[in-house]
Amino acid sequence: MKKITVAVVFGGASTEYEVSLESATSVLRNISHETFDVIMLGITKEGRWLRYTGPVDRIAKNEWQQPQYVTQAFLSPDRSVHGIVEIRDGNATVVPVDVVFPVLHGKNGEDGTIQGLLELAGIPYVGCNVCASAVCMDKEMTHTILDYNGIRTAKWHAIKQWELTDFDATEAMLREKLHYPMFIKPANAGSSVGVSKATNKESLRKGLETALQVDSKAIVEECIIGQEVETAVLGNQDPKAALVGEIVPKVEFYDYDAKYKDDSTDLYIPARISDETAGRIKAIALKAYKVLGCMGMTRVDFFIQKDGTIVLNEPNTIPGFTSISMYPKLWIAAGLPYDQLIETLIRLAIGQ
Repeated sequence: MKKITVAVVFGGASTEYEVSLESATSVLRNISHETFDVIMLGITKEGRWLRYTGPVDRIAKNEWQQPQYVTQAFLSPDRSVHGIVEIRDGNATVVPVDVVFPVLHGKNGEDGTIQGLLELAGIPYVGCNVCASAVCMDKEMTHTILDYNGIRTAKWHAIKQWELTDFDATEAMLREKLHYPMFIKPANAGSSVGVSKATNKESLRKGLETALQVDSKAIVEECIIGQEVETAVLGNQDPKAALVGEIVPKVEFYDYDAKYKDDSTDLYIPARISDETAGRIKAIALKAYKVLGCMGMTRVDFFIQKDGTIVLNEPNTIPGFTSISMYPKLWIAAGLPYDQLIETLIRLAIGQ
């Protein structure tokens, strides 16, 4: 049987470039080379596209851009190409691709941009389509759609840059609506990049300024106290949710370093909750997955408050695939090995 050619795309002009390298390394180590021909396509922080042919271990170390291992290459939007154009010694060569696995986090990766390129190219890809990627990336749009569909989220308000010109009025409005403490997040960023907690007027100002350096819009949310739990959703028309896992940060909140770099978080799989609560969480996750238009995969994060109220925190359409990431861990615990998870995602992308 002919192997399926998969282009694994990693890196990216994003604040989450390093996380992508870690995730891609895990995917490349676990993908079945008996089933798939794998092409590694890296994007530098500056946005340069390069085909990589070196050892997988160099990717996580950010040592993959060595001249002996890379050539200029890019995905062509021309449907007659249906693959990668590789430039070597001034000559262009077409490398056909059957499906793309974008292991890209944050802007220019999970926000619908590369998905749009792949739609133009007519190449199937793992994960959500353009619209679902964009609305799940934009926290204002996510909140709006979930609120409309009766899915409980934190109280929130969107802030634009111009609203800081009269900060006193903005602060008074937020204090009245949300109360301190509040969480401030860039509207379009993932992995807790630019996220902060405001306990007073000055920390609110600083947090908004930081978030608005990452994105042109910030989301301010009420502080929700509760167990942090997550589930992993997989599928297209008939999605399924894996086990529910629990995150117990040893730091004040589950920040970027806690997610990807250190051991400042304890993970419990399954979560320390009742079967009934786990069932409710999975049902809400599946409803959110459908109303947001998700396909392929999404990790859905929640809080469980002391009174049992379940609050959806956020969806992540290209969840981390690092060695400590919850999405693959939850499916492995549910009985789906890592290599089979990758194969399932690829086959969902190509409609098999």
